[in-house]
Amino acid sequence: MPDPRLEAVAAVAAEAGALALGKAKDGFRRWEKAGGEPVCEIDLAVDHFLKGRLAAIDPEAGWLSEETADDKARLGARRVWVVDPIDGTRDYLRGRTGWAVSVALVEDGRPILGVLDAPARGEVWTAQAGEGAWRNGAAIRVAPRDTITGARVPADQLPRRDADLVAVSKPNSIALRIAMVAAGDADLVATLRWGHEWDIAAAVLIAAEAGASVTDALGVPMAFNTASAEAFGVLVTPPGIHEAAIRRLAAYAAIAERVGAR
Repeated sequence: MPDPRLEAVAAVAAEAGALALGKAKDGFRRWEKAGGEPVCEIDLAVDHFLKGRLAAIDPEAGWLSEETADDKARLGARRVWVVDPIDGTRDYLRGRTGWAVSVALVEDGRPILGVLDAPARGEVWTAQAGEGAWRNGAAIRVAPRDTITGARVPADQLPRRDADLVAVSKPNSIALRIAMVAAGDADLVATLRWGHEWDIAAAVLIAAEAGASVTDALGVPMAFNTASAEAFGVLVTPPGIHEAAIRRLAAYAAIAERVGAR
């Protein structure tokens, strides 16, 4: 059954996206957070806007966002908003299109609603657990593939070991790269590092509802609203090549996990 909250969340994300897009050409402060990650005052403005508007949709839900200090009270909440106000900030700061507002509602550790609003690309991605995924209102489905050779990967360039894969255009937003697999515009997205739940929560639901196989970099099913709010990488592919992708990544993933062990 369609969840009326999805339409409300999409409307809020659209307002947030319009807010960010409207200010993209204005002068604004920017700086780097710990670890060298870029941030600007628009990130904070969009975060503040989303927190107020989403709380009105589900006031009992906890809050986890890239731009808000983590309140561990969320761990006691059955539902949690998991938000990245601007995923792909580097593209936003450079005036490129590869960024999106990412909003997920997580319940009992699993995303149940997900929205990506990418106004500079004219794209709105939505999903509801058990009901499907859509881009601009049209149902999407992962592209069928049963061999990893020739798989399309959003990347600036591919390492020599992956010469049998095909690089396609890469937005800075990891969420949008995952959504590309969901829509059949790419076949494989993989990261081999510890990352934050807010980067991927909405996109993981979109991909799964479009028929993709989604795990962490080691092939382990993903959970959200964890104590660390982190996951070791993400791997998103059509079902027919997921096991082959896990095998290909295994050695590199094991090394990366040890190096970055929490």
